[in-house]
Amino acid sequence: MKRKLWVGLASAAVAVFMGVYALSPVFAAYALIQAGKRGDTETLRRLVDFPAFRASLKDELNQVLADEMRDRGGEAGDVLAGLGMLLAPTLVSGAVDTLVTPEAIGQMVRSGQAPDPRNRQASDKAQPKAEDDDIHQAWGYRNLDTFAVTLTRKDRPDRRLALIMTRRGLFGWKLTGVDFQRDKP
Repeated sequence: MKRKLWVGLASAAVAVFMGVYALSPVFAAYALIQAGKRGDTETLRRLVDFPAFRASLKDELNQVLADEMRDRGGEAGDVLAGLGMLLAPTLVSGAVDTLVTPEAIGQMVRSGQAPDPRNRQASDKAQPKAEDDDIHQAWGYRNLDTFAVTLTRKDRPDRRLALIMTRRGLFGWKLTGVDFQRDKP
């Protein structure tokens, strides 16, 4: 009888552990989304790994700029496109270092889109605000230690912004990256 009780208690403890382990990114992502909507900068500071997030955003923006320059390469000439490819990473890097703040991440959550480092004045002004109903959220694991919250604006269904969270320890999660996803025409 005692053995059955101990086995039952151990099984319950394992089930609770696995449930909390599996649901911990959902709680962290929910906290991130709510902090972004409220503009709670202290919570955002706690939930974001800013150096990793900045590096990820730089990579994504550089890729977007490279794709745009490649697509327009024939229009402006190969020399100008090549020069743009050389200068773009430096410009993006400086802009991202300046722009990525808890307030900017809150704005990303509220608007469903990343700030545009090519236009600092537009980034300083309030971006168009979207109502909660205008942004669809999809949540899911990418692997055991990576969780993504994908934001899609109803007025731009072909562009998605995925906020990438990475496991820190057993139950901790931090926003460490971003992934721009576009449907190809």
